[in-house]
Order: sequence, then C-alpha cells, then structure tokens
Amino acid sequence: MNFKHLYYFWATAKSGGVMKAGEQLHTTPQTLSGQIKLLEAQLGCALFHKVGRRLELTNEGRVALGYAEQIFALGAELEAAVGKARSGQTVLDFRVGIADSVPKSIAYRLLEPALGLAEPVRLICHEGDFHNLLGQIAVHRLDLVIADEPMGKQVSVKAFSHALGTTAMSFFATPTLKASLEGRPFPQCLDGAPMLLQGAASAMRQRLDVWLAEHQLRPRAIGEFDDAALMKAFGGEGRGVFMAPTVLELETCAQHGVQVLGRTKELVEEFYAISVERQITHPCVVAITQAARKALFGV
Repeated sequence: MNFKHLYYFWATAKSGGVMKAGEQLHTTPQTLSGQIKLLEAQLGCALFHKVGRRLELTNEGRVALGYAEQIFALGAELEAAVGKARSGQTVLDFRVGIADSVPKSIAYRLLEPALGLAEPVRLICHEGDFHNLLGQIAVHRLDLVIADEPMGKQVSVKAFSHALGTTAMSFFATPTLKASLEGRPFPQCLDGAPMLLQGAASAMRQRLDVWLAEHQLRPRAIGEFDDAALMKAFGGEGRGVFMAPTVLELETCAQHGVQVLGRTKELVEEFYAISVERQITHPCVVAITQAARKALFGV
C-alpha cells in the first residue's frame, strides 16, 4: 500500500474536504483527488461520495479511516520514541485503560498524580469496555486499567486487582424537582420519582437495583445511560433524579446546577487499579495508588 495515498485520504477525511486538506498539505485539490482515486482503485471500493458540494465517507471509508487513525498514531509514537532516543531525554510512557463506567472526574483525579513525578511522563489514555481492556493488559499493551470492579476469577488474565478506595453515593436533582419530592423523607421520596439510571451492565446499577428492592422503592425510569456524563446532562435539565459518587458532590452540583437530594452509605462504588504486577513497582502506578488511598478516598 502506498502510505502517501493513505495519508492524503486521512487528511481529507479529517479536514472535511479536499479544499481544506489541500491548504493544510500545501498541494492542489486536483492532486489530492487523484491520489485518493489511486487508493480507491487499489482497495477496490469508493471511500467518499458527494452530498451536494460536500464529501462524506462511505461505509468502507469509515472502516479505512479507523485503520488510518491507528497507523498514523503509531507513526507519531515511533517518531516520539526515536526522537527521545536521539535527544537523550528519558520520557516514561504510561498507557492506561479506563473502563467506560468510571466517571471521568474520578479518572482524572486518579491519574493526575502520575504527571507530578520528577521524571517526565507521557500519559496515553484509552477508554473502553472493561473486558476488552483486560485483554489489552494481558498482552502488555497497557500498563494499568482503572475500573469500578475487580478482575473476576473466571477471567484468564495474569493480572492483579489493587483496591484504590470506595465512596458512598449521593442522589441529585434540580432545585425544582427536589422541591416537588421533599414531601417525603429520603429515600422514600424516590418511590415514583422520575429517575435516570446507569446502564444495566454496570456493577453499580446492579447494586442500585438490589437497594431499591430492599427499600421497596419503584422510581419511574426515564432513561438508562452507559455514559455517566450524558446522564448528568439530562439530570441538569431536570429530567430526573440521578446518582453519582459522594466524593464528587461539590463538583456535580456546580457543574450541573443540581442539589443533593440524599445520601446513602449502603451503596458504595469501588475503584481498582489492575496491573500485571502483584507488588506495584511502576512509578506512575505507585503515585496513583498512594494518592488515591491517602487523599481522594482517605483509606
């Protein structure tokens, strides 16, 4: 494959058209179009189709773009690695996988201490399904996975779960919604209340379902979300009560204009660092675990 053709395709797809890509690459739109046509001929399919004056990716084009992204990301890593070796500067690459279910604010607070080391660190974050991330750490493509559950015994991956800490859970609502529910004490006020829930596959959702059943509460489910940030956005618009870690109360209220409806220590969210090391020695992982236990969660 001619990677110059692939690069021209990638630049065109990223910029939104041959005109802008041509300006960025200092070449003519005609040259770009010609190079892309050669790539299409080699692959045997069209990568773009015209919609009015715009170019849009075909299904095959979207697949090709995904591979191009990976190829040129690896190329950038290669340049950085060779450049570091040439300059003599030591930079520690730290590759972390973050499970989808971990709140982004928690992930940032957990990872931030790694950037405070005396040695320069380049943080490379990947977000995804927990089990897919375990597969990546098994083949040493990741140094660490941060998750809200430990690695199960049934998973045939040689890695170890290190507890970082736990947090109780709080329930939030807009001032208007909260006022309409305050006729009954918490948690009874949740019965029949509009509620935004975590996705059914998340560990916390399973605990929440058990807790609601134990308290004989039947909230009215307005929506289910795998993305906690999207759930909070709906909650900030008054669509329903939502739950988030108590350790993030101040931030959640300030960001989304909501108030605390109630708290419970019966629901606890746990966070784990999963690494291939039984005894942690990686300096970034040491910094993360120590800071989490002493400062963030106060273990």
